[in-house]
Amino acid sequence: MTFLRLLLLLLALAGAWAPARAADPLVVGSKRFTESYILGEIVRQALAAGGVAAVHKQGLGNTAVMEQALANGSIDVYPEYTGTIVRELLKQDGAPSLAQLNAALAPRGLKVGVPLGFNNSYALAMREDDAQRLGIATISDLARSDAPLRFGLSHEFLVRGDGWPALQRAYGLRFTPGSGLDHGLAYQALAAKQVDVVDAYTTDAQIARLKLRVLRDDRAFFPRYDAVLLMRAAVDERPLAALAGRIDDEAMRGLNGEVEIDGKSFEAVAREFLARGQARPAPAASGPAAPTSPARGQSFLQRLFAPDLPRLLREHLVLVFASLAVAVAVGVPLGVLAHRQPRWSGTLMALVGMVQTVPSLALLAFLIAIVGTIGFVPALLALFVYALLPIVRNTHAGLASLPVGTRQAALALGLRDLQVLRSIELPLAAPTIFAGIKTAAVLNVGVATVATFIGAGGLGERIVAGLAVNDTAFMLAGAVPAALLALLTQWVFDALERWLRRSPAARDAGQ
Repeated sequence: MTFLRLLLLLLALAGAWAPARAADPLVVGSKRFTESYILGEIVRQALAAGGVAAVHKQGLGNTAVMEQALANGSIDVYPEYTGTIVRELLKQDGAPSLAQLNAALAPRGLKVGVPLGFNNSYALAMREDDAQRLGIATISDLARSDAPLRFGLSHEFLVRGDGWPALQRAYGLRFTPGSGLDHGLAYQALAAKQVDVVDAYTTDAQIARLKLRVLRDDRAFFPRYDAVLLMRAAVDERPLAALAGRIDDEAMRGLNGEVEIDGKSFEAVAREFLARGQARPAPAASGPAAPTSPARGQSFLQRLFAPDLPRLLREHLVLVFASLAVAVAVGVPLGVLAHRQPRWSGTLMALVGMVQTVPSLALLAFLIAIVGTIGFVPALLALFVYALLPIVRNTHAGLASLPVGTRQAALALGLRDLQVLRSIELPLAAPTIFAGIKTAAVLNVGVATVATFIGAGGLGERIVAGLAVNDTAFMLAGAVPAALLALLTQWVFDALERWLRRSPAARDAGQ
């Protein structure tokens, strides 16, 4: 009965913290870099100004994740670039018109619209002093150079059809790029002279700030990347029509700079941009508050206790306790099975241990493909998988540590097998089993921070947003509460374990 009460307690905690669902708002997505955050927030606010309920799911990942989220209805619209649509989604070459793009996208139930007015092409960038010293002005110059240059390329650029592999073939580049870097961190590494060449977006504010030279694409390898909105075919784009042609290259660089250099929030930059035009600026989001990049002048405590903290904590706790409840409900019976069926024990433990070794992002991508959606469900399943190993192993170890004669004596007294398990073996093994549950809970608090990559929320939102804008303090505003939450979880489970170890009479007296 102790485990049943614990399971019910975990489910009750998850249910109590579960957020209320809004009535089908339009879901705007964005990728994991500054410009996409800003454009996504501009779209959300423009929709809200037009009377359309909308929410913004930020930093959802790369193009493949976004395409899948559109296809399964997890998001309805997000800012994309024509070159990416042509090369990555349609696997084509050339520069088709919007009408041709829509004809190609129609069988997928998608469409493009609202050309925003700027071209944000890929490029390679170097420090100006290094480029001048080595005489490198074009990518062909780079290909001819024999200098030992270190590359810091983003993860997506390393694998895209219009990224490094094809660029390397087109120019005959002999360099080895090394491991991938987050786009925001790559500029930080370039400034610190830890890398020498990075992939850049031509509207990046950091290019001017760090005095970088953008290498000319003299063989015209990169296509145009005109910013558009990619959306589900059923989305009414008329409330967004006023955004068409509103943002040129210089304006987009300015908006990026307001976030990355001036330290303004995504929401504030979007609101001020809309206020400068004819469009009526949108009110603040009525739903969950979007993570923002607070002004540089704010103290760490102001960043830490920003208005979105209660929502992020709630989402984080729901993920942790709901996944833990499911893991207890599945893991304890599996541990019992492994103990009662020794011939299956090795295989079962090997399987549970094997899924524990799968990288979290790879597991999330795999579960998205299986479940067919992003957000809470695949994140819950991933955390459940990671919580299984300590629970199954400790359940098996706790039962295996009991004297063999205990069960035989109980059976000799006339108890049934299930009664022996429920009333004698599990209570005696409870300390070891509970230690496994505690370990799983603490581990899941940390692992849950990656849930933000698929739109499940949680404290990881601040960490990812901080990475996007190169704001270490903002990353810490997400990492510190996550670490404190792990310590608090450890303390709560220690206290609960001490309470469960007390005799029933002592617990009743304490009440």
